[in-house]
Amino acid sequence: MMGHFFENIMTEQIYELFRESEGLSTDSRTISKGEMFFALWGEKFNGNKYAADALKKGASWAVIDDPAFETGRTILVDDTLTELQKLATHHRKELKCPVIVITGTNGKTTTKELLAAVLSKKYRVHYTRKNFNNQIGVPLSILSAKQDTEIMVLEMGASHIGEIRTLCLIARPDYGIITNIGTAHIEGFGSFEGVVKAKTELYEYLRKVNGIAFYNDKDKLISDKIYGMVNRAVPFSDPTGTALQIIPEFSGMNLSLSFKYLNKKLEIKTNLFGAYNVENIKAAIAIGLFFGVEPEDIADAIEGYMPEDNRSQVLVTGNNTLICDSYNANPASMKMAIESFAAIEAEKKLCILGDMLELGDKSEEEHKKIHRVLTDHNLQNVMLAGPVFAKVSAGFRFKTFSSVSRLKEFLRLKPVRGYHILIKGSRGMALEQIYDML
Repeated sequence: MMGHFFENIMTEQIYELFRESEGLSTDSRTISKGEMFFALWGEKFNGNKYAADALKKGASWAVIDDPAFETGRTILVDDTLTELQKLATHHRKELKCPVIVITGTNGKTTTKELLAAVLSKKYRVHYTRKNFNNQIGVPLSILSAKQDTEIMVLEMGASHIGEIRTLCLIARPDYGIITNIGTAHIEGFGSFEGVVKAKTELYEYLRKVNGIAFYNDKDKLISDKIYGMVNRAVPFSDPTGTALQIIPEFSGMNLSLSFKYLNKKLEIKTNLFGAYNVENIKAAIAIGLFFGVEPEDIADAIEGYMPEDNRSQVLVTGNNTLICDSYNANPASMKMAIESFAAIEAEKKLCILGDMLELGDKSEEEHKKIHRVLTDHNLQNVMLAGPVFAKVSAGFRFKTFSSVSRLKEFLRLKPVRGYHILIKGSRGMALEQIYDML
């Protein structure tokens, strides 16, 4: 069979077949004619089982790692994920464009989206779609880049130590940003020191290749770490040898700011909610200037950016004004969202918060701290959903619900109208299911 013929095929040969294909897919349900299928597998699925189906739908080749599923036009490899990563590394070498990598605890995706919008004013930019930022997503992002790409912007996430290092070996970044370092997903790292170690693997890689790290010089932890770890560092406040000054305004729902650069002052009215987005915008402005994008084009790109995927979105319904920030949550982002919400002027305010997940043995302590933040900002109209909030909320006058379904039952019986509502919680809480009820 043809599968046997390709049993010892090299990555270079697979790459040639990939170049001749219409792209790459890991999902037999949505594969297009001429695409190469990679049979990945996980705890609950085995992609090898769908190789024949992908070929029937018109896949050019199916890369598998289980000989039991060999048929015509299958390519047998030792491990499909490893081969996918090797293929991405090969493609990265073929692309002659600089690569900018973004990682950090908060703001990765928004910073990536803003930066891609800014750089697109001058360059052909390829960037991570959605949050394809892990050991599968990063290779797929690289492999979807066209040969004429002039700059690539990649997002990287990490759930354990060593992950960023591995992803850097695939993506080979020339530039990098750590947005910030906080206590999100601490469960996989063991401690806050573990989180620091995991994120700064990007700096370690940049030092080895003499790459450039962009950094927020107002962030003490980042500033302290960067000088011992990289050879070349560019601060947000001085990206080109000329001072950049950014002045935020927090009057309305949507964030406005101005920036001063080369005797120019430009006003920007964004479609983003929250003071915490200032640092994300600052990164996009500074790096845009570093790469020679005109200040007016930078302002235009940021004003035109529309958030989606429940990240800092302002949504006006027939009944209320929603701040949809339910894509994810951790102690730092939750605190910043509450502080920004407390600062807006509105007659009736309501906070609906869901549990913050993956905090390990710090979970109850961190949820109790959120109570203090709410109390300190005099936010009394609060609904808390999830088993952890329910457990630690005794003695507080906040409404608590052991699950989101219980919260939904309450909202069905007692509809909310005329409020400004902050909705924030971890991805696993899926708080977006209550939007239609508000």
